[in-house]
Amino acid sequence: MRELGGRELSAPRLRRGTPERAGLDPGGLQLLVRDVQDLTTGRQPWAAGAVVVAGRGPVLAVEAATGYAVRYAAHAPLADAGVELPAARRVPMTVDTPFDLASLTKLFTAVAAVQQIERGTLGIDARVGAYLPEFRAADRHGVTVRQLLTHTSGLRPELPLYDCADDAERLALLRAEPPTAEPGVYRYSDLNMLLVQYVLERVTGRALDVLVRDGITRPLGMAATGFGPCPGAAATEDQRRPWAKADRGMLRGVVHDENAWALGGVAGHAGLFGTGRDLAVFCRTLLAGGSYGPARILGPDFVELLLTPPGLGFVLDQPWFMGELAGRGAAGHTGFTGTSLVLDRATDTFLVLLANTVHPRRRAPDSRPRAAAGTRVARAVRGT
Repeated sequence: MRELGGRELSAPRLRRGTPERAGLDPGGLQLLVRDVQDLTTGRQPWAAGAVVVAGRGPVLAVEAATGYAVRYAAHAPLADAGVELPAARRVPMTVDTPFDLASLTKLFTAVAAVQQIERGTLGIDARVGAYLPEFRAADRHGVTVRQLLTHTSGLRPELPLYDCADDAERLALLRAEPPTAEPGVYRYSDLNMLLVQYVLERVTGRALDVLVRDGITRPLGMAATGFGPCPGAAATEDQRRPWAKADRGMLRGVVHDENAWALGGVAGHAGLFGTGRDLAVFCRTLLAGGSYGPARILGPDFVELLLTPPGLGFVLDQPWFMGELAGRGAAGHTGFTGTSLVLDRATDTFLVLLANTVHPRRRAPDSRPRAAAGTRVARAVRGT
């Protein structure tokens, strides 16, 4: 926040406004909404339902919902199709519907970590073993906090924590897990953010859900965002083997990720639920240098640290899901359940696309609709 006469000024809050007021082409945003609506139609749509939110500066120019938060009762394996609910029992999607954010949780874990770096309680280049000496393998290989946040620790993508008998066995597995790839080379891993969670909880003495609530969502007024359960959320998957890793049936309001579920629903890599508007506030805060209204969750220099290549938690300039927004420092992430967000500091724009693409069952990920949405927003900025 800027200062005037020794007093801090509030950063502008988001407000609803026309595309023209946001400096965006209205025709381009109409095409964005139409495209998202098309994603939820037909017998095998990209998603049962979706919410799209986009804007520029402090102006929320698009907020639209389409399809269903709950469309299917189950998945029928022999037909390889969803069992449709009767029309009267389906739940329409609204702009206020919360979603299982999946790996967008990693962004909040990363912000919580950078908050501790700003306060001096966490060293970005410190060895994980300095905080968690009982994590013997990470300690022995000199894994650092920076490597965890940039996915360059060499840890494998995941471990089958969902198959462990109890929390003691899960913790023993994590503590003994060594890097299996060359440290310093990018390798996306849920285990990185799990270790960041344990580091944060050790240095602060508080649980991750408390850190996220008190340090991020409550100051920003993101009242619809938090770790589950979240009974009114969009449904995700009829989670059963062999296509899933656990037999849990149709999921709604409980975390989809099997490891996060095994860990009680609060994990550094998954577990948060939230709405499109709340995520727009999160994007706007980072675009404004860490402030929103009277709240400041990070100083501008630490937002810069968060979003400087290769990014801490965030991924940068990835056309495969950002489309033409990528190229000049756009930052964001995707989530396995069908979620994504992008914030582009070069144009001061943001795009949130939330969908329940795994309802009624997971399929091969397809981010082409996300990229197309990013391109629509980029062209709306240019007026082309």
